[in-house]
Amino acid sequence: MHTAFGLRYLYASMGDLQSSSKIIEFTIQQQALTIAEKLLSHQPKIIGFSVYIWNVSEINQVVALLKQIAPEVQIVLGGPEVSHYPDVPAVTDLVDYIIAGAGEVSFPILCHQLLDQTPPAQKFIETENVQLDQLILPYDYYTDEDIRNRLIYVEASRGCPFKCEFCLSALDKTATAFSLTPFLEQMDVLLKRGVHNFKFIDRTFNLKISTSIQILEFFLDRMTDDLYLHFEVVPDHLPDRLKAVLQRFPKNQLQFEIGVQTFDPDIQNLISRKQNNEKTKANILWLKEHTGAHLHTDLIFGLPSDTLANFSDSFDQLIALQPHEIQLGILKRLRGAPLNRHDEIYQLRYNPEAPYNILTTRDIDFTTMQRVNRFARFWDMIGNSGRFAHTLPLILSEQPFGRFMQLSDSLYQQTDSTWKIALQRLFELIYNVLSQDFGLPDNIIKPALAQDYARAKIKGIPAYERNDTKPNTIKQGVANKRQLMHL
Repeated sequence: MHTAFGLRYLYASMGDLQSSSKIIEFTIQQQALTIAEKLLSHQPKIIGFSVYIWNVSEINQVVALLKQIAPEVQIVLGGPEVSHYPDVPAVTDLVDYIIAGAGEVSFPILCHQLLDQTPPAQKFIETENVQLDQLILPYDYYTDEDIRNRLIYVEASRGCPFKCEFCLSALDKTATAFSLTPFLEQMDVLLKRGVHNFKFIDRTFNLKISTSIQILEFFLDRMTDDLYLHFEVVPDHLPDRLKAVLQRFPKNQLQFEIGVQTFDPDIQNLISRKQNNEKTKANILWLKEHTGAHLHTDLIFGLPSDTLANFSDSFDQLIALQPHEIQLGILKRLRGAPLNRHDEIYQLRYNPEAPYNILTTRDIDFTTMQRVNRFARFWDMIGNSGRFAHTLPLILSEQPFGRFMQLSDSLYQQTDSTWKIALQRLFELIYNVLSQDFGLPDNIIKPALAQDYARAKIKGIPAYERNDTKPNTIKQGVANKRQLMHL
């Protein structure tokens, strides 16, 4: 469902090579052999891959195959995962060139050099920060198929002035904006082509309020029932003139991604994060009470000096503000991020395989980390899904984090899994925990579950309404599904 925004920028910048260039996209579910075959069917001389923590393992497999099958093809890597030499993944040993940083200027130059058989002497090519007014905007290269079926990314600015050490944007000197008139002209074209869902990738959309207001006014003037705008906002910067514009949007047509990450002031200072916690809370409350925006908030577990108690406190403070979603992220190691300076002091130990999630720290053991991983998964299924609006308050009660952790531990004990739990069975499991572990009476539990069950439109009657607390199972002996087809 996602479009590769960076590849469209590169394609827009290819100049006289554009006619012989192609954007070819795959998903991480596709097999490496299939990807290699499809790439080589175009008989390429050069293949460029955009590498992130989410696809580096798959790209490593594809590149290894390509170098075995067609070693004459020049392979170029770019993207944040390979831009911080010498801290680079093993796949860089297999390829011909690596472009560090933005590649809109350097990639076409490199392609010309390779095609002209005048290759550069160095393998790692450092790129300077590009001037935004020199870039060719990529929006014409969203296809009609993209617009019908995929998420459309746009950006009004690049960079970030803040220095939060867990983020690669901490390396930016500042944020710079695209010229507003040509940008809005392109947004108008996308609207007329049928785009209704715009995902702004700006790190700090509300950094310059006058620009934010102009963009919001542009969309208000063209408002339709199905228009949906996603922005990432700084949580403690919401002046009155911006509030006045936000209140004019219809309900459910704005989504704000709000990175809280932690409410612990000591951790904030340690990782160079400037955040006024009281203003953050007041603004989230105001957005919830006075706008129709969907609020997606973020917390990170595993930051230097973090503990389960600290994280629990941040969660409880955030849940009290009643955002629509709380994304519980587990810290991941980003190559080049300033946070890596804390690795030894705080004994930050990461998974050696992508996406390099934190495994243990000085203050968090592996068992606790795994419990929070499961907590995050079950929270997505129950808290963020919106399916348990009436039941969730019974779960959380007066101690939200502690109660949900108890639920999470019990669900895992009953299922030995956080995946592939059928929705009806999830209702039955939650009933078991509420009645047996929490000791709530049926006249409290069942009406809440019944309302959520009806909203979910699940067929069948749950076990707790059949006076049978064990979900129905069909005994099949040792035969698996494939064998049963022959009976």
